[in-house]
Amino acid sequence: MAEIRASVMLENSGGREYAYRGDRAEADIRRATVEGVVDTGAVSLVIPEEIATELGLRHEGTRTVVYADERRERRPVTNVRIEIGNLATWTEVIVGPAGSEVLIGQLVLEALDLIADCRSRTLAPQHPEGPVLAIR
Repeated sequence: MAEIRASVMLENSGGREYAYRGDRAEADIRRATVEGVVDTGAVSLVIPEEIATELGLRHEGTRTVVYADERRERRPVTNVRIEIGNLATWTEVIVGPAGSEVLIGQLVLEALDLIADCRSRTLAPQHPEGPVLAIR
């Protein structure tokens, strides 16, 4: 199966909050633009430790993760703002081991209303007018 890669901008959510309140300039928010692998079998967003450090992210807890080889491990979690194209959302992120790949899981895809098109190896909005999320 073909791999889908996407450029994503990650932003320190705490820094964004300070900017909203006027306590910090927009230019002072820590950001990183990285390439990620769209993993429709993954639930969450995963970033390596070095990117979390670069963004100045504070660990807010831990979650148990299961690797492809069935190993289980507790990993730190925090929150980031993620932007893909012109779509953005806040999401929980699992901090993976140093050197691991950025994985874009289903929670991000659903929040941004993006569809993984494996044939063309792209992400496409499900609704051209912007995300349409069902609530009941």
